[in-house]
Amino acid sequence: MKMKRILLLGGTGDALRIARQLGPEHVYSLAGLGKVPDDLACTVRVGGFGGSEGMARYIVDEGIDLVIDATHPYAAQISANAAQASRAARVPYWALHRPAWQPQAGDDWRMVGDWDELTDALAPFRKPLFTLGREPLAHLYEIPPHQFWVVRCLEAHEDTARARILAARGPFTLEGERALFALQAFDVLVSKNSGGQATEAKLEVARERGLPVVMLRRPELPAAEREFENVADLLDALQVAD
Repeated sequence: MKMKRILLLGGTGDALRIARQLGPEHVYSLAGLGKVPDDLACTVRVGGFGGSEGMARYIVDEGIDLVIDATHPYAAQISANAAQASRAARVPYWALHRPAWQPQAGDDWRMVGDWDELTDALAPFRKPLFTLGREPLAHLYEIPPHQFWVVRCLEAHEDTARARILAARGPFTLEGERALFALQAFDVLVSKNSGGQATEAKLEVARERGLPVVMLRRPELPAAEREFENVADLLDALQVAD
């Protein structure tokens, strides 16, 4: 099996590692959030496809032979569209599913499934650090009177009377996270269970400081013809495919 043209769905550090190994005949697709790399040999495509039907048309029109889904574990809609589009276009669908973080002895993880459960879990706390991406920005004027939020995300945003927005991109070091937690005196961490090493240091610091973690459960993702837990195994499979 020789893959003449790959469509790589990315936006993560893992996806960028894969993209750096692809030649000009392949396509690296980004939603358009965050920094767009300008140093890749492959084609970089920015923007949506118009749902699964639009993606299926793109796959057929562009002669794509393989779709690789290396999007964020919480990009469930994109993954669902990719799986459906691949079936419709009759091309293989591979997925990179990095392992979720696991609580360690003594960790106080409070699992929630959606925003309502999350805000209920935060009710006893005064100063949470949100590391969910941009979603909390839509709720800055719903902050309870006893709380002050710190929201870390990619996009810059004006602070409000009850929230500070930190525009930052990982990876984050253990020393940097320790300094941030000490300066801001958070009493709870809010996180997605993204897995990987780029943002794991915050969990270590929460552990050191004895802070609870309100953890958003991972969404259910579609099955793929081949699933990989790390970039190295996926790249090895591509070498065999070639």
